[in-house]
Amino acid sequence: MNTGLKNEKELTVTDELTAAKMGSGLAPVYATPCMIALIEGTAAESVEPFLEEGQGTVGTRIDVQHLAATPIGMKVRCDTELIEIDRKKLVFKAEVYDETGLVGKGQHERFIIDNGKFMEKVQAKLKK
Repeated sequence: MNTGLKNEKELTVTDELTAAKMGSGLAPVYATPCMIALIEGTAAESVEPFLEEGQGTVGTRIDVQHLAATPIGMKVRCDTELIEIDRKKLVFKAEVYDETGLVGKGQHERFIIDNGKFMEKVQAKLKK
């Protein structure tokens, strides 16, 4: 895995992806939480082929500006680029576009994890 790795995902905004449905506002427009999920998914998917068996990634930080509203029915595209690798920390640049232009931008960090150890720690919380 090297910096410069890019990925792209596209979706169409539906009623289920609006701020009104997500509880993040009242407007029937593409919700910021959905944009964040799209960024995380696009970044995660880009590095999956480069992970060792039993590894995964988890999102740990996101700094995003939602610049413009997107209506129901319009397509949204997310572009991510891996811009930094620091041991297990991966930093991505993200840009989100609708059919009229840039609607979101920011950075996203993910960490490479051992899936088994990670889930052991998570399950241990239930025993406390």
